[in-house]
Amino acid sequence: MVPPTILRPCDVLALGPHPDDVEIATAGTLLLLRAAGRTITVVDFTRGEMGSRGSATERAAEAAAAAQKIGLLERHNLGLPDTGLRLDDHSTNLLVAALRSSRPQVLLAPHAHDVHPDHTVAAQITERAFFLAGLRNYEPNLGAPHRPRLFLRYPGNQPVEPTLVVDIARVADAKADVVRCYRSQMAPPDRTHLFLGLDVLERAQVRERFFGTRIGSLAGEPFWHDGPLPVRDLTQLMG
Repeated sequence: MVPPTILRPCDVLALGPHPDDVEIATAGTLLLLRAAGRTITVVDFTRGEMGSRGSATERAAEAAAAAQKIGLLERHNLGLPDTGLRLDDHSTNLLVAALRSSRPQVLLAPHAHDVHPDHTVAAQITERAFFLAGLRNYEPNLGAPHRPRLFLRYPGNQPVEPTLVVDIARVADAKADVVRCYRSQMAPPDRTHLFLGLDVLERAQVRERFFGTRIGSLAGEPFWHDGPLPVRDLTQLMG
């Protein structure tokens, strides 16, 4: 039996394969949601212990510092093995318990189209847990059924055509301060490396400037939604 992952209720649950993934992709959106009074929890799948830079201890401290800057309700690590994520019942049920206890309205998670195997498997675990968490008769010991109303995926190392782009221009500087918390991931020694040649802040800013231009803004964060998004009031898109 999987020990339940008990979290406090929140409005938004953001999932990251490793510490820093959530911040690189979504810190601007999270800062805007916090400014609007929404409560946010982040769950990291692994401690990033197999990364080329930074120890698990360093990355845990960095994640805590970033959480404080965003103003998270809480941050939890599932403790799954870095580079060893598996789509299995154990991993799925850890997340089912987290979803059922936190009961978010919005779920943010990585897109499956990614060069890093952990990102792909984390996306698969999330999709499975998202569905199963809403079934009344699935593992009732893990809590009452719940399924978030809005499930958005964020891109990682591979481009994905977004469904929507959040304008984060007014919090871009604050997002940069959040990402700078990951000091072990800054200033890579080998600038020629295909995927590690940019540090985490450079990666975040290159992406947000590109997607910002797509919406006529200086900075934007892209998200992908499965199927059409309902619009009940067209005036919400007019200003």
